[in-house]
Formats: sequence, C-alpha cells, structure tokens
Amino acid sequence: MRKLLFTLSIALSLGVASLPTAHADTWPDKPVTLLVPFPPGGSTDTVARAIAPKLNEALQQTFIVDNKAGATGTIGAALVKRAAPDGSTFLVTSLGPLVIAPHLIKNVQYDALKDFDLITIAVQAPNVLVVPAASPHRSVADVIAFEKANPGKMTFASSGNGSSDHLTAELFWQLTGTSGSHIPYKGGAPAISDLLGGQVEASFQNVNAVLQHIKAGKLRALAVTGDKRSAVLPEVPTFDEAGVRNLAVYSWQGIAAPKGLPADVRAKAHAAIVAALNDPQVRQQFVSVGMEIVGNTPAQFTAFQQKEFARWKTVIDTGKITAD
Repeated sequence: MRKLLFTLSIALSLGVASLPTAHADTWPDKPVTLLVPFPPGGSTDTVARAIAPKLNEALQQTFIVDNKAGATGTIGAALVKRAAPDGSTFLVTSLGPLVIAPHLIKNVQYDALKDFDLITIAVQAPNVLVVPAASPHRSVADVIAFEKANPGKMTFASSGNGSSDHLTAELFWQLTGTSGSHIPYKGGAPAISDLLGGQVEASFQNVNAVLQHIKAGKLRALAVTGDKRSAVLPEVPTFDEAGVRNLAVYSWQGIAAPKGLPADVRAKAHAAIVAALNDPQVRQQFVSVGMEIVGNTPAQFTAFQQKEFARWKTVIDTGKITAD
C-alpha cells in the first residue's frame, strides 16, 4: 500500500511539474482576444490589426481585435486585469493606461505596476514639435524666445489632457523655464485640423500622425523628441541638438497579459509577437511612417515601464496637471 501511495505521489508530482510545458505545447487552444482600450483607427488599434493575421498564421488559431474604449484606456485595461491569465486575452495599449492615467484618474481599477505580465513594447515613435507653415517660428530657439517674452500666450494643441503630446509640451516648458497655453482636443485629428488651419500655433504630435503634412509643406517640423534623428525626417534636429536636454520622449505601444500568465506561455507569446512585428510587411508598414519596431524582452519592458511611470508622475505633479 505504501509503495502504491509513493508511486502515485511521484506520478502526481511529475504531472504537476509538466503542466506548464503541456500548457505551452497546446496554447493557444481557443481564440485569443487582443483587447485595444481605444476606438478603431488609432496607432494602438493599427498595431493590433497588423500583428493579428500574422499570429493567426504562425499559431494556427484565431486572434480577434476587440476595441473597448473609455476613460483614456483605463476601462479596457481593467477588463484585461480581470481576465483569466490563461493566454486567451492580451492588452494592446499605448503608454497612457500603463504610465500616465494612474497619476491623473482617481480610483483606477488596476495597479499598473503589479496587475499585468508585460510581454513587449511593440513600436515607438518620437514626437515632433510642429507649427503651421505660415508661422514666424523657424526653430526651437524662436519658440523659446517668444515664450519667454510672452509667457502663457503661445497656444499648443493636444489630443487631450494627459496625452503624450500634452505632457511633452508640459515637460518642454518645465525644462526651458517657459510657459504656453494648452488647448486640449478630443483626439489627435481635430487638434491637427486646427493646427493646419492656423487656429493654434504649435503642437507636439507623433511623427506618424503629421508626417504627410510635413512632407506636403503644410506644417513645419522644428525638432523631434527622439534620442536620434528620425529616419523619415533626417533634416529635422533632435531637441538635444536644438539645445534642450532631457526631452527624449517616445510615444509607444505595448502588449501585456493579466498577471499570472504561465512563464512558458509568456515566452511563446513573446516569440510569436516579436516575429510578427519583424515580418517584412508589418515592419515596412510602421517604419515608412516614422515608427520604430522595438520587440524588447518582458524584463526590459518591465524596467522601462517603471522608469516611465516615475518620470511622468514627476511631470504631472510638477505641472499640477489634472484629467479635467
């Protein structure tokens, strides 16, 4: 009897030990949801829809893009936090819900630093300071000089309070000891529209969002917030080159899962997603508009999130920024 019990105990132990491997071998064994916490059509949605068909092919399973917008992405992020950590749900998000919104919105229904298993940063793109083609400002130095002479007068459009373009402007003012007038819009499209029409004087926009207007001569690019010049705007200096240090800012999209995803499933998902991002067709789709493929490791993403979380908290606290 003791021998039988010992044998059963060993068998059970071996069975439990092999469960994670068996899980990875069978995953995904049902359709997988790529939840985007924003409306269709934006950069984050584009990332999800670009990799979904490649994941379908590679993993022989259906990957569905599901848009759950609301509260600057925090509603969708909370849904993923509450989902089963079995590899059937992933969050495809911008930096907002993971490093900005928790500092702006009260009672967010998740802990951005603890409730997700981070997979990879998919893509990143620097912001670019743009002014209308008719603007008298032809350089960053011109903007700084005008703002110092006219505190709070120069208008800067953004896609909304707490957005990447808003906070980049706030950081610019903090670093240069200047101030402008923030004009928030409900999305990037109306902000860019009014910028093109000359109703506002400047904006820090994602390179991919305004590249066509820069190329067409409708907007003038003064500097990019990358740590190097953008491949699609090689003639435009970085802020470092323009004399403003520590303004290396990227807008980025990342992929995460509910906390508790088995390590082997996480590894398999990471490998498949990075391969999808580096598919020649997908890579060209993003690189051609100024976005950079990242595809870093979960550990690198985790360290980066912690750094970004602290950085934007400082900017928000210093600027006394609210979501209202």
